[in-house]
Amino acid sequence: MKQLNEILGTRYPIIQGGMANIATGEFAAVCANAGACGIIASGGMNADRLREEIRIAKSKTDKVFGVNLMLMNPDTEKMARIVVEEGVKVLTTGAGNPGKYMKMWKEAGIRVLPVSASVALAKRLVRDGADAIIAEGTESGGHVGEMTTMTLVPQMIDGLGGDVPVVAAGGIADGRQMAAAFALGACGVQVGTCLLVAEECPIHDNYKAALIKARDNATVVTGRSVDAPVRIIKNKMSRNYIAAERQGADRMELEKFTLGSLRKAVFDGNVDEGSLMSGQVCGQLKEVRPAEEIIRSLYEDGKARLAATAIQ
Repeated sequence: MKQLNEILGTRYPIIQGGMANIATGEFAAVCANAGACGIIASGGMNADRLREEIRIAKSKTDKVFGVNLMLMNPDTEKMARIVVEEGVKVLTTGAGNPGKYMKMWKEAGIRVLPVSASVALAKRLVRDGADAIIAEGTESGGHVGEMTTMTLVPQMIDGLGGDVPVVAAGGIADGRQMAAAFALGACGVQVGTCLLVAEECPIHDNYKAALIKARDNATVVTGRSVDAPVRIIKNKMSRNYIAAERQGADRMELEKFTLGSLRKAVFDGNVDEGSLMSGQVCGQLKEVRPAEEIIRSLYEDGKARLAATAIQ
């Protein structure tokens, strides 16, 4: 089985996660230049903004980058065509099945890697033409499933017959976890939370400070009662949200807490009322570093860990 870097043409077998309002064209270019597959997140964008961000990335890198399409976006139809028109070569997808666009994308030579938290969905995605599956465990930040990365990845590999590349995502922030992903059979990893504390990451300094301050039990999942689970750092907003959940609030009532909350965190630095999306690895984050250093050390330490733990 080829490693992810061989499939995508990157230096390292690493994808930068598509984080809405964070993964801009400029940041995707930074990560691409650092050796990962940089990703522009279309979440929160309209079609014109996505085209603009793709062109920004093109102007700042000649390396491999891609786009993450959230398929519930009202502009998805336009965005699906824009990635073809702009010559994007890698797509990750979420929040739906991209099957209806697959023929168009494949004819354009695009590699399609949907995110899946279940084997059943992954099988359907592969039948529709997915080149690989990103198996995302519940340790990740933002919208989450129920299975852990440790349990999901091997079952995903087995369920797909062992001949479909599987990328591990969720709970990966250093070489130990990257080595574990390879030991489970993954061809590479997708990381997000550890890149939030990159110098170049365009989130407010207050958000970065909250991540560095976070401990092992700093995150909580909101929205499980209304089938909309999201992992964030505990704060005033999350406490009020969960209290309302316990009192039986419906989805519409709960949306009052989250409306615009990610933007409050990312742009305003409001760590009390903002949605500080983060994976459980936040407790491992100790300092702000250049993205290139984070990505390089992740790969090099992972490689060294694998070599050091080889069973004799």
